[in-house]
Amino acid sequence: MTMSETGGVARAGPVEPAPGPAELEVVALHVADAERAQEGGADRLHLCALRGDTAWSVEPAEVSAVVRATDLPVRVTLRLSDGFTTQGGEFTRLLGLMSDYLSLGVEGFVLGFLTPDLEVDVDVCGGLVDAMSGAPWTFDRAFDHALDARRAWRALAGAEGLDGIHTAGAVLGIESGLDDLLTMAQVSPEFAAVVIAAGGARPEHVPWLVRSGIRRLHLGASVRPGGSWSKTYVDPAFVRSWRLLLDSTARAHDQQSSSQHTNQSKHQRSNVG
Repeated sequence: MTMSETGGVARAGPVEPAPGPAELEVVALHVADAERAQEGGADRLHLCALRGDTAWSVEPAEVSAVVRATDLPVRVTLRLSDGFTTQGGEFTRLLGLMSDYLSLGVEGFVLGFLTPDLEVDVDVCGGLVDAMSGAPWTFDRAFDHALDARRAWRALAGAEGLDGIHTAGAVLGIESGLDDLLTMAQVSPEFAAVVIAAGGARPEHVPWLVRSGIRRLHLGASVRPGGSWSKTYVDPAFVRSWRLLLDSTARAHDQQSSSQHTNQSKHQRSNVG
């Protein structure tokens, strides 16, 4: 994600989006969460430490333990302070952490940095991505704090290695932002293809998300009894319930779309005849 000669962000080649697999990414704070998420059928782990509502980087020793304890791909947060800006010495520390994490076997990273004007900080993000050795990454919920979501998407679209954006459509969560999120997804299939719906998705949201092309969920408190981060671990049964819901909803949508396509094809052939 380096700056090009024309002042834009270096892009990968255009990719035609297609319905992707239904995927669950579960937040893990430690080994116990990771093991339970895998047991419940998660596809990937988002490893982080929580301070208030903010995800922070974890110690390399915790990363090593989680990677060894699970077969799931692990993405780890890159953040060392409150807020969505970073510079100077902190940026250097992030580069060092990233190198340590890669050596421990993480699959990729979760990060998101904005300028003081609440635009995507392409310089900071680009500097980190350049040092990732090709690892994939997710832009975190800093996306929802950007001044304008559509402008933030334009800054990120096609960025090298980016294959996910955590977003609820609004800072306050998906209950507030669902309509805007669905509208953006319907307008841009490319955007829908990289969205990982976050910020408190509920079961009743899933059909709406899938119909808009969003098939990936980021689950945190919703897979913990009582929604507690401090008093409970991830519950495999909760993860399994989300697994069944997402898979069945995506499958039903695909069957309906296939049937509609078949009927349209028959109608066109009959008109030709």
